[in-house]
Amino acid sequence: MLSKSNSKRITGLHQKKCRKREGVFVAEGIKVINELLESSFELEAIYSIDRSALQLSKEHEVVFQDITPAELKKISFLKTPQTALALFKIPAQVANTRDGITVLLDDVRDPGNLGTIIRLCDWFGVKNLICSPQTVDCYNPKVVQATMGSLSRITISYTDIQEYLKEEHRAIYGTFMDGTTIYTASLPKEAVIVMGNEANGISEAIEQLVTHKIAIPRFGQLQKTESLNVATATAICLSEFKRGIAIEK
Repeated sequence: MLSKSNSKRITGLHQKKCRKREGVFVAEGIKVINELLESSFELEAIYSIDRSALQLSKEHEVVFQDITPAELKKISFLKTPQTALALFKIPAQVANTRDGITVLLDDVRDPGNLGTIIRLCDWFGVKNLICSPQTVDCYNPKVVQATMGSLSRITISYTDIQEYLKEEHRAIYGTFMDGTTIYTASLPKEAVIVMGNEANGISEAIEQLVTHKIAIPRFGQLQKTESLNVATATAICLSEFKRGIAIEK
């Protein structure tokens, strides 16, 4: 049986301040949980109405608890709860490396967008993701859900991105409507790709530090679409940056 204190603690983890205080985040769903169980993330507790699909080791069994569907519904962050919920300890932030391709986010606020961008980094082999302090927390339950386990394979850092870019030796690319089309640009193997806020794009302060402005051209006949979703734009950018490398191989 799930105690009231545990139930209250888990639901409180929806708030960033509670996650920071507790040093714990929530993961839901069999695929996400199993992916994280195989990672270096430390499991604190796991609750499920059906353990059969979970890849539990003897160590995991110690912190496993059977619960009822009603109890799961109380602690779930999903409209339609899945069969399991787990608590993992938030790892210490580690230093990122300045090589290869790095994605840098300037105030991306939507959890779904960040989760998708983390998955894209994983897919395209980008190891480092740099986020501004205003970017949504990567341990937000909705972000964790959207990453589908990729969270454990990407080094994510929150820092003053202006100071970070001032010390950058690689070329800094940013997406702008008036930039050079990405489809004809000569793209390097090592660079920082800056992606901006959903509503306002890249901020003026960061724009001043961008060394190469690129654009994803519109092909629609009416040219009415104002912008692309930031996760979609990130996918196109990473595909183009990696395409040259793939052709060389």
